[in-house]
Formats: sequence, C-alpha cells, structure tokens
Amino acid sequence: MKVRKRKKISRFDIFGNAFMIIIVVFCLIPLALLLISSFSDNTSLVRDGYSFFPKKLSISAYKYLIGSGFEILRAYGMSFVVTGIGTSVSILLTTSLAYAISKNNLPGKKFLTFFVFFTMLFNGGLVPTYLMYTGTFHIKNTIFALIVPYLLVRAYYIMLMRSYFITNLPGEVLEAAAIDGASEFQIFKKVAIPMSKPIIATVVMFTMILYWNDWQNGLYFLTTKTSLYTIQNLLNRMIQEIQFLSTNAVVGQAVDMSAIPSATVRMAIAVIGILPIAIVYPFVQKNFAKGITLGAVKG
Repeated sequence: MKVRKRKKISRFDIFGNAFMIIIVVFCLIPLALLLISSFSDNTSLVRDGYSFFPKKLSISAYKYLIGSGFEILRAYGMSFVVTGIGTSVSILLTTSLAYAISKNNLPGKKFLTFFVFFTMLFNGGLVPTYLMYTGTFHIKNTIFALIVPYLLVRAYYIMLMRSYFITNLPGEVLEAAAIDGASEFQIFKKVAIPMSKPIIATVVMFTMILYWNDWQNGLYFLTTKTSLYTIQNLLNRMIQEIQFLSTNAVVGQAVDMSAIPSATVRMAIAVIGILPIAIVYPFVQKNFAKGITLGAVKG
C-alpha cells in the first residue's frame, strides 16, 4: 500500500492564508454588526450605541417595514423583474459587441474599439443624459427608465470580455468550426459562449448587483409612477420620510417618533437590500473567481 506524501506547506502559504482570513474577518464584522443592530431595540441602540451584544433585542424595525404590506412585496417583485430583464439584455448586448470587436477581420474594428474605450473616459453628464432619455427615448415614468440607462454604460465589461475572447478562445477551434460550415452566429452561440462561462458569470454578477442596487434611475425618471419603484427606491423613500418626521419632531410639531424605530430601521433596510445578493453570490462564486483570474489559453 502506497503512502501518499503530504504536500509541504511553505511559510508564504501560511502567511498568505492567515492574512486573507484576517481580511475576511474585517469584512464580516461590519455585516455582523449591521445584522445585530437591525434586531436591536431602537431606544437601547440610540442610548448605548452599536454593540455586538445589545442589552435588548427587538424586531420592531422589521415590523415597521412589513407594515408597508403589499407595497414592499411589489417593490421586491419589481426589483426582480428589472434585474432579470436588464441583466439578460445587457449581457446579450455586451457579449455580442465584445465578441465582434475581438475578431481581427471585422471592418471598422479599430473605430468600434476606440468608441467603446472612449466612453470609459468621458460621459455627457447628468443633465444631457436626463434630457436625452426623457426627450428622445421618452422613458420617463415607464419601466424602461429602470432598464435602458444601464444596458451599455459599462464599457469596462465589454473590454474585459473582449480580452477574454482574444486570450482564451483558441483560434484553431474557431477556424475548425468555420471549416465545418458553421456560420459566425453559430460559432458565437455554440463555441464561444460555452467556452466563456467564467467571464460571463463574472459580468452577470456585476450587472445584477448594478441593477439590484440602483436607486438613482427611479429617483430621476419616476416622478409620478411610484408603483414602479424597486425595493431600493422604496427603502430610500422610507428613509427620507423618517428623516422628514424627525425634523418635524425637532421643530415642535406633533409627531410620535417613539413609534418609529428611526435608528434600527436603517439597519433593517440595509439587510433587506443586500439579502438577495448575499443568497445568490455563493452559487456563482466559483465561476466569478475563475473569470477574474483566468488568463492564458489552456490546452
């Protein structure tokens, strides 16, 4: 019976692993404090400050949010719809454009590549962008206001995917598919896409986070259609309402702030906002890390 030799662990590996563990702990501590604070009693939190061991626990912050009833469920549903549609269309456009400008025989390749790269350096600014989307595309107070602005604004993802196509798709495989009679679209669909799952998963994750965390488009473009609010827009409005009530209470108006967990509700809002991303991330973590680190073509 052969005895397997144990791999010798170098000091560098020990130091590297210990360092990464420390970094992970420092990243998890704020999240743990956030979660614990959301379940703390509001009065105790205001009086004693943030603590990993609160003197009194309470779910009043979540009761306050759940009190919105159907409104918060509708906002959650709208977030899933916008994130799903926006991510799908954005990935389709990003992948197609990245694959096109990765081809050496594409007419106008240099111009398209420069055009994409140029948008990474400059943009038109908030006011021209608002005027273009509202005056030209007429997306104000429609669901397209939450989807269209982020479809192709991340040129970095296009360049990242283009580099992956160039360095990780063997030209011999693409040429063999062309010799077998496959069209360019068939090569893209049946060869390039299956071989590019790590980078696609990476860009999907980034795009999902972008759409899920977006609240600015709803703030700018949804002025009357509050029924189209995503969860981020709704939670942002709740924070503004709490701040408004707090201001009125300070100036002496009759507002019962004791019924509003103004401090803990902010923590609960943050927990509700990041919960879906925290659930999804472990399932794409493997491809996510691979897409970031993979560089050379493997034979």
